[in-house]
Amino acid sequence: MSTLQQIIFIPLKLSLALLLTGIVSTSHSQSKENGQLRMTPQEIAAANNKGPSAPGSSNLSAVQVIVIHGAPSKTGLYTILLKVAPNTKIPAHLHPDERMCTVVSGTWYFGYGDVFNQSDLKKLPTGSVYSEVKDQNHFAMTKNEPVIVQITGYGPSGVTYVNPQDDPQKGKK
Repeated sequence: MSTLQQIIFIPLKLSLALLLTGIVSTSHSQSKENGQLRMTPQEIAAANNKGPSAPGSSNLSAVQVIVIHGAPSKTGLYTILLKVAPNTKIPAHLHPDERMCTVVSGTWYFGYGDVFNQSDLKKLPTGSVYSEVKDQNHFAMTKNEPVIVQITGYGPSGVTYVNPQDDPQKGKK
């Protein structure tokens, strides 16, 4: 390669590398902005854990909330994962938004009504789906295994217990 070719080729090669880096960076930022989402189980585990008092949760310390998409406290579509510890009982409560749910792992026991009633619970194994109707009271529990439930709704979300004394956040405000 002649000296003249080197003088032209090296800056051209550097310019192409910078241009490609810019294209890759731009497409990466666009994927975040255009709503596309792909997460491995490891990425989900490292996601923003909101603890038990995230909007749309039961506020129980035995329920961990991971926000996957959106923000349950704001207007718009959101998806959360609830990781519920074994032997957890969630008293009757409601949410101000319509929600669709899928049992991702474990066996979830879910019922509708104003009072927790074990005979009204339906056993929902992994792969089951159910709805949480806007402003309709419901309750749930786990038995001897942890459960993961995916919930998608249109916020803002929140939680109101039938019996305010059941809310673990009562008195913490």
